[in-house]
Amino acid sequence: MTIKDIAKESGYSIGTVSRVLNNASDVSEHAKNSVMQVVNKYNFRLNNNAKHLKQQSKDGIAIIIKGTQNMLFAAVLEPMQRLVESKGYASLMYYISEDDNEIEQAIQICKERRPLGILFLGCNHDYFRKYFHRITVPCVLVTSNAEGLQLDNLSSVCTDDKSAARLAVEHLIKQGHKNIGVLGGNMSASNAVYSRYVGVKEALVEHGYGFDEDRQFVTSYFTISGGYEAMNRLFDKMPELTAVFAMSDVTAIGAIRAIWDKGLRVPEDISVVGFDGIDIGNYFKPRLTTIRQHKEKIAARSVEILLDCIDNGARPVYEVEEFALVKGESVRKIN
Repeated sequence: MTIKDIAKESGYSIGTVSRVLNNASDVSEHAKNSVMQVVNKYNFRLNNNAKHLKQQSKDGIAIIIKGTQNMLFAAVLEPMQRLVESKGYASLMYYISEDDNEIEQAIQICKERRPLGILFLGCNHDYFRKYFHRITVPCVLVTSNAEGLQLDNLSSVCTDDKSAARLAVEHLIKQGHKNIGVLGGNMSASNAVYSRYVGVKEALVEHGYGFDEDRQFVTSYFTISGGYEAMNRLFDKMPELTAVFAMSDVTAIGAIRAIWDKGLRVPEDISVVGFDGIDIGNYFKPRLTTIRQHKEKIAARSVEILLDCIDNGARPVYEVEEFALVKGESVRKIN
């Protein structure tokens, strides 16, 4: 019995089975239960020595994921890992916190595992500017733009975060909202967050409403609990708000719970727009209005570009994929 056998019988990919066996946090309970039923049926035991040798093999692609509860990254990771392994490479996954230095992690991985290339899910541009010169293998930033860094072995596949955030806020403005609060991440730690912040500010200022960061903006981890706590802080700073733009769907879902716990309703009292287009938003009540990123294409192109650089010595590529505003039930028009 091998991991491939477990994947075949359970109906899940090799990558999902591997994450279940390694207790990764981004696997659904249904997947865990299905995989473990097969594992227990055959009394399968993971061979840690074989795993260690595989991680040191010369066919590995390292994937560094910033944030253990980022559902967008989980949605991108699944098809990305599946494609890596379908091409005959081993996927070596490393989870770090949103505040950790991903380049330090990458340097350590290169020393210990010697991967052929690295995929970064989440990034801080400052770390790349200061330390990336120590990494010589081809790399791709996934969901963040690397074009401005102009590094010879770094490509990127992303969404136009600034334009997408601007579209989200302009949608609220068109629905009559003037008092709009924003829940976002740490701008100094994430280029995507900074770009979304710029888009928000441009939309509000150009429509004549201005933007008071101290009152209207609250930082949050991209988690449900982070969104809940940030929404409560935003209430304290801006009690007159009628709408909220959250820079991730999981943040938006936490914010909606906080709104309900205040005795208010969504969207009757406060409208909410998210960002990412993860599946859970489509089944949440109210169905979430959000910016949908093209997750499958981002995943596929990231792997294709990296393998082209590894196999053919291709030059860096900077691709910006499409996005769309998906209108759900979490926004209402006001007078």
